[in-house]
Amino acid sequence: MTRSVMREHIFKILFRAEFYDTQEMAQQINYYLEEVPKVTEKEVNEITGKVLNIVDKIPEIDEMINSVSKSWPTSRLGKSELTIMRLAVYEIKFDEDIPTNVAINEAVELAKKYGADNAPSFINGVLAQLAD
Repeated sequence: MTRSVMREHIFKILFRAEFYDTQEMAQQINYYLEEVPKVTEKEVNEITGKVLNIVDKIPEIDEMINSVSKSWPTSRLGKSELTIMRLAVYEIKFDEDIPTNVAINEAVELAKKYGADNAPSFINGVLAQLAD
């Protein structure tokens, strides 16, 4: 599985965090990954670890987003856009294996696929500010 495909699975699982309690996320990850064909144990572990780390840091990540997106705080963002930004901010600030430009580019690509029409440029702008 490529990193882009893995990132998309992480996005889809993280999206569920908007609808379930934090304590339920481990079970939600299992439900989701049961439906993914040909996923290896290594990929399951990597996806699970990353999702749980992001969920644990949501308050901190949201603070970072709110610090640069004053007109559009996290409470006003669409759930898809917010989830994409949470994933990207985590990768930029906490995942040393992902170069910043890759995290931003991948977030923009996810926004093109799952976000509103203006989401790619908005997300790019917010993430660019956080990357500085």
